[in-house]
Order: sequence, then structure tokens, then C-alpha cells
Amino acid sequence: MSEIFEPIIVGFTCNWCSYRAADAAGTSRAKYPPNIRLIRLMCSGRLDPTFVFKAFAGGADGVMVAGCHPGDCHYVEQNYKTMRRFKMMQRTLEQLGVEPGRIKLVWASAAEGALLVKQMVEFIDEVRDLGPLNWPKWQAEDGFYAEMDNKAMEEQA
Repeated sequence: MSEIFEPIIVGFTCNWCSYRAADAAGTSRAKYPPNIRLIRLMCSGRLDPTFVFKAFAGGADGVMVAGCHPGDCHYVEQNYKTMRRFKMMQRTLEQLGVEPGRIKLVWASAAEGALLVKQMVEFIDEVRDLGPLNWPKWQAEDGFYAEMDNKAMEEQA
């Protein structure tokens, strides 16, 4: 009997809308798979692309970015910056051989908990269909960074 692949998803959510939508979904007892780990940012515009790449390097199979609807950002136009960065991240990941479907951008207001849950469940299913990412997992303590330090020391010797 083969096991069903369960992807690990990292979700970056803005404090004012999508994180509150997730909170409202939990309060209303809407259920979604435990595959997604939410990280709250003050604004989706605060999302540094390196956060996304580090999530993939750390073992995530998919990354969801969620923020306020365009035009409703608490920081005026930051979600437009998010849209531009999102397109750049998709292109970069594609050049690295990662399917662009492993990253998703979602808009959800604080009152749209059910919509956010629906989007999360759909994204988990989409990533499940893609299969595991199978990138080497690097960790700061003893993995990638230690390896890079060793290479740097060898080059200096």
C-alpha cells in the first residue's frame, strides 16, 4: 500500500486581513488540513523574497502568500509591491527548475475566512498533485551554512 504524499506548506499572511481571516476561520470552526504553517507579517508587502526561498530550502513543498485585496491595503499600496515581487519569485523559481504552481498568491479580507480556507485546501491539493519538491534540506546549524563556511575556509587555505 502506497502512502499519500502530504505536502508541507508555509503560508505568509498579512496581519490586518489574511491572518485575521485565518483566525476567523478557526473561530468559526472551519477545518483545513494541518499541512499549512502560517507566519504573520505586518503586511504582505513586507515579504522579502528570501523568506520564500528559505522556506523552500528548509523543506517546504509549497508557499502561499496572502494579503489584503488590492486597493484595501492598510499600508496604502504595499500589496501592489507584493504582486510585482510574486511574479519575480515565480520566474526565479522556474529558472531554478521549480514548478511555478508551488507558490500561490491569495487575497483575503478579515471577513473572508471561509474563502481563505477554500484557497488553502485547493493549494494543498495542487501541491500534493505536483509531488514532493525534493530539494536538499539545509539548516543553519549544521547544514548549508556550515558547508559554505567549510568551503570558504578551504579556499583561504
